[in-house]
Amino acid sequence: MVLGLFKRILGRNRSSLEDRLLRAKALMEDPDDAAKGFSQLSVLAREGSAEAQFLVGQAYLNATGAPPNLIEGVRWTRRAAKQGWGQAGFILATLYLYGLPAEAEADQSSVSVFDEAQTPEVKPEPDYRKAAFWAKQAAEGENPDAQAMYGYILCNGPEDIRNPDEGLLWYQKAAQAGCIQGNLGLGIAALNAAQSDEEYAQAAIELDKAAQKGLGTALYLMGVLAERGLGRDASITEAMQYYAQAAEHHVSSAQAKYGVALMLGQGVERDTVRGETWLRRAALAGDAEAAATLGDMYGRGGDMPPNYAEAIAWYRYASDHGHSAASYTLGTLYQEGVAVPQDMQEAERWFKIAVEQGNGDAAAGLGNLLLQGKISPEAGQEILSAYQVKAEQGDYLSAFNFGVCLAQGVGTQPDEAEALKWLHKAAERVVNAQYWYGTMLLNGRGTEKDAEEGRAWIKKAADAGMIEAQVAYADLLVRGEGGSKNHLEALKLYENAAKSGQVWAMFSVGAMYGGGHDVPQDRAVAQSWFLQAAQRGNAAAQLMMGRYLALGLAGDKNIVQAKKWYAKAKAQDVTQAASELADLEDQEKMSVSEQG
Repeated sequence: MVLGLFKRILGRNRSSLEDRLLRAKALMEDPDDAAKGFSQLSVLAREGSAEAQFLVGQAYLNATGAPPNLIEGVRWTRRAAKQGWGQAGFILATLYLYGLPAEAEADQSSVSVFDEAQTPEVKPEPDYRKAAFWAKQAAEGENPDAQAMYGYILCNGPEDIRNPDEGLLWYQKAAQAGCIQGNLGLGIAALNAAQSDEEYAQAAIELDKAAQKGLGTALYLMGVLAERGLGRDASITEAMQYYAQAAEHHVSSAQAKYGVALMLGQGVERDTVRGETWLRRAALAGDAEAAATLGDMYGRGGDMPPNYAEAIAWYRYASDHGHSAASYTLGTLYQEGVAVPQDMQEAERWFKIAVEQGNGDAAAGLGNLLLQGKISPEAGQEILSAYQVKAEQGDYLSAFNFGVCLAQGVGTQPDEAEALKWLHKAAERVVNAQYWYGTMLLNGRGTEKDAEEGRAWIKKAADAGMIEAQVAYADLLVRGEGGSKNHLEALKLYENAAKSGQVWAMFSVGAMYGGGHDVPQDRAVAQSWFLQAAQRGNAAAQLMMGRYLALGLAGDKNIVQAKKWYAKAKAQDVTQAASELADLEDQEKMSVSEQG
């Protein structure tokens, strides 16, 4: 009899707990009653309900019914996770990957629940090990999101916890459970290992599953595959469709690519207003390349007159986000007094920033200022000494900068042999160093010329995504220097660089399609690329535009425009342009004379 009464009491308490939890959750769904719901959840959380603890943590993290408080949010989420609440483990792992302040580590907190947590001045570093602990716990509890996250940590975490084979198994479990992040993980892993079209096609199968469900990163990667023709026929139109969707899902790289395409009318109808809008969105989301592109666009002008104030603002923004070329451009503008008052101290400052960000040309810029007496030799020596100290301490970026200074004679006499040693050391980690080292080997600077090894280093930098290296490697593939020729591969590299705004690559794409290479001739396409390069001041492209329009190589002749482009190339001391312009003018005079 007593036992039966005890069971009835326990049953009523369990039912009462479930009812209270349901009522509190219902209140949380109504913004007007959320604070009341939070109060009820807090009581249940203190009584030990794992679900209530998780929901209290969520309320603090999302500022629903309670003031935002990261520390309290983490504390209650951790308590729920310790009781095995799967989603709590996943959220906790996510927070550790994002980076948590030290105060969030303690399970007890002296912070009032009515205080708003202060945002740390410096963003904490991710803690992969703690993220792995909680992700694994939730993953083993059959939480698909946690399974995908644990797979990510095992594939991308620090060396001591990395286990790609096991990571793939967790990605597979997540994908089988319907988690698109699992498909994304499998796709990216396959993409990173792919070397043949068949392997790229297999990677695309998993990426497409995630893309079809609207995952922005997957949409972007499908665009990259379509643009580069990996595992499928190249299609700029299809690529832009993917980029447009990824842009809507806030993928800044896609926003930048789609914006540039709209500006140029590549694969989409040209729309400069929408193109600028997407570039701005990408830039404001932290995409430094998009900000630099906006700087180029406003500085160059086009459909509208140049806006130098806007250009400078975007270059500064790009520099603040680590874009070394933008910093170098600012240094050049101050050095030459273009769009800003000439100011050698500002030029020196921006060149220093660019060098620190890994821009090799900026060291030459500093060297030129030094040689011109625009900055003191002491300043050059100070720059060199600072890099040397850090380089000798094992800093790879400083080793690169030190090597460039030695090669260019910044703060010292040039010493290419010593420069080569430091650049070789830096090339272990620094992409720009791989490019510089390869270039010096190719040209026999500081050592005997070694075209084969030089080409290999430049290819390594190109494979890492360095645009200048892609163009340089494409040049080698065209000439067959340091290895065999491969014009089709060279064309792909040129096109990729051209779409990123690299002017020499634009000219090179035009030259490849113009004939004389192992690429189907298409002079209309060639002329369109020559025009883009010519408009950006490329003298060789201006010569080609004059020739194409004078002879009608891509269609109709246009003598007036031909003379205009010849004149522009002539102004840049292109002897052939001066000769062909004179011939064209002589032909016009003869035609007039014959008509008379």
